[in-house]
Amino acid sequence: MKFNATNVRASASAADLIFEALREAIFTGEIGAGEHLRQDALAEMFNTSRIPVREALSRLEQQGLVKTERYKGTTVTSLSVDEVREVFEFRALLEGEVIRYAVENMDDETIEKARRACDAFATETDSARYGELNRDFHYALYAKAERPYHLKIVSQALDRIESYLRAQLVLTDGMERARREHMGILEACIARDKERAAELTRAHILGASASLISFLETRENSK
Repeated sequence: MKFNATNVRASASAADLIFEALREAIFTGEIGAGEHLRQDALAEMFNTSRIPVREALSRLEQQGLVKTERYKGTTVTSLSVDEVREVFEFRALLEGEVIRYAVENMDDETIEKARRACDAFATETDSARYGELNRDFHYALYAKAERPYHLKIVSQALDRIESYLRAQLVLTDGMERARREHMGILEACIARDKERAAELTRAHILGASASLISFLETRENSK
């Protein structure tokens, strides 16, 4: 297991730093599905005790990113194709409604913030930041929905598939398509057309799902 670890001995929030570092490593694939996470090894890597490591792993388990089994320890979870499909279908339903609420409250400041996020996504060359910038764009718009519980569930669903979503963006034609679709969603929000924004958001998510599932099935069949 190799990824960038931080010396957290002097930090008052060691568990937070370990949690963020491990989550990012899982998202980027530096720590792969099925890989074991040993508390003693992690404590040594982060130059800390096992207590904050245990807390960080517990938080990762709450998000569904790892699982802990008796006698087997903690491993990074994986998703089947059917599970990936279900998460994307759920996202399409929920985010389609969130963007409808958001358009009802849309203002020029939000549009400008979303436009900047859209531009940053379109010009970014570091593939490691694609997932982050994709979220920035969508969240800039969703914030105006004023539905914090909805957004919490959206965030949890995205966390569950983040590593898969990044793979879809980088390894398929996802980046170019996402750029075009983001612009379409933004234009619908500018026009204050909530039904069009919802339709495009759902199509955007389901299109990414189809592309990712095709990629996963091709990879599985080639083994």
